[in-house]
Amino acid sequence: MAEIQLRNVGKRWGSFVGVDNFDLTIADKEFLVLLGPSGCGKTTTMRMIAGLEDVTEGDITIDGRVVNDLEPKDRDVAMVFQSYALYPNMNVYENIRFPLKVRGIDPATHDEKVRRASAMVELDEFLHRKPAELSGGQRQRVALARAIVREPNVFLMDEPLSNLDAKLRVSTRAQIKNLSHELAVTTIYVTHDQIEAMTLADRVVVMKRGVVQQVGSPTEIYDNPANTFVASFIGSPAMNLMDGEVKGGVFSAQHTRIGGLTAPDGPVTLGFRAEDAALAEDGQGQINAPIYTLELLGDATMVSIRIGGALVSVKADKNFRAEIDDMVSIRVPAEICHLYEATEDGARIGG
Repeated sequence: MAEIQLRNVGKRWGSFVGVDNFDLTIADKEFLVLLGPSGCGKTTTMRMIAGLEDVTEGDITIDGRVVNDLEPKDRDVAMVFQSYALYPNMNVYENIRFPLKVRGIDPATHDEKVRRASAMVELDEFLHRKPAELSGGQRQRVALARAIVREPNVFLMDEPLSNLDAKLRVSTRAQIKNLSHELAVTTIYVTHDQIEAMTLADRVVVMKRGVVQQVGSPTEIYDNPANTFVASFIGSPAMNLMDGEVKGGVFSAQHTRIGGLTAPDGPVTLGFRAEDAALAEDGQGQINAPIYTLELLGDATMVSIRIGGALVSVKADKNFRAEIDDMVSIRVPAEICHLYEATEDGARIGG
């Protein structure tokens, strides 16, 4: 069992706050993703769990034991880095075997453990090769196998797919997903890629400037973003966000009038997902504006317009054809709309 608890954990360098009041319990065998832009504190949080950064305040427990003062080697965690961190003078077999030698594991068990880990990531035919003879995807699989062979209580993965091209990212992501199911080990995964977060995680922690913005399943965070930052960060495309004003249950903005809303009168930010809206062939939609751009996606056509300074998109049929500056009408039912406070934090209105 490897339940991890972070209790009001913080990290500061002088007056700079890297992580502020991080409070979370990570369940045994859970796959948790820390998601956010560069500098949000996600990697610092992982490094504190690993013991590579000291905790300024709060406690970290693994299996009920406070590990704040334990060396990384004593925390029973295995880390996979963005940079692979392989030994260039060793072949794949010896790279995978190295953690067993360092930890004094019975040499009689090494071959079985190495070959089991190698088979899990489909490296059997490359065991004799040096890292320089491998592709980026193969090197990352060596790093994964080296972590697997340790049989740790916790896996920590720091943006392991960032150095791979788009096609390799997809296949390696699928491999990590399958491995997490097969190994059933508590895993904390850091990324700035919301697609990785949505496809891999049991739960996602969205961070901004060292502060947790929302914790929930991928579905919860996608369907009900807690604030405008989460709404704008999750989804491809991100949620459409428009600044305007509600009066008598009607939202008004440039080219836009949406009724049937439940919100107090005043300025708000209204959001909706591109796939939830639709083009209104009868011209009776709630948004009527000229097309700003068209993007053929294969399975759909993304139609975008401008509302004030914001780009607003809707997914149309793949056979939809029009020209830039043609007028379109977009149907935006009240039930698909999300309302947020018109403030810097942009907290959700109505829970």
